[in-house]
Amino acid sequence: MSATTKTPDDPNAACEVLAQRVVIRDLTVSCSIGVSDEERTRRQRLRLNLDLLVEPQPPQHDNINEVLDYGVLAEAIRKRSVAGGVRLLETLAEDLAGICFGFPQVLEARIRIEKLDRYADIGGIGIEIERRRQRR
Repeated sequence: MSATTKTPDDPNAACEVLAQRVVIRDLTVSCSIGVSDEERTRRQRLRLNLDLLVEPQPPQHDNINEVLDYGVLAEAIRKRSVAGGVRLLETLAEDLAGICFGFPQVLEARIRIEKLDRYADIGGIGIEIERRRQRR
C-alpha cells in the first residue's frame, strides 16, 4: 500500500457525497379527520412516514445548526397533524409537505399517511405523495 492510499478506517477517506436523507418513520398521532361525521366524531390513529432528500452537506463542526434539526421538524409535523381542521389525508399531506419545504435544506419529500383503525381487516389505509422543491 502506498502512503497516499486511504484505508477504510481512515476518517478522512475521500468520498463523493451523493445524497442525504432525513426520515421520520412510524410517527403515530391521534386526530380528528375524515369525510364523514362518524369518522370525525372519534379520534383516529394515523401513522406518518416522511422521507426527505436534503442538501447533502456533511457537518464540518459537529453542530446541529449545520444540518436539518429533525427534532424540530418532527415536532412541527406532530403539531400540525393533531391540530385537525382537515377532512382529507391528501390535504394533511400537502400541509405537511409545506412544513417540510419550510426548511431550506429539503429538496424532495415523500409523505405517507395511513389510517390505522378505519377498517378492522386492514392494517393501514392511506395515501402517499411525493413533492420536489421548485427551482428558483
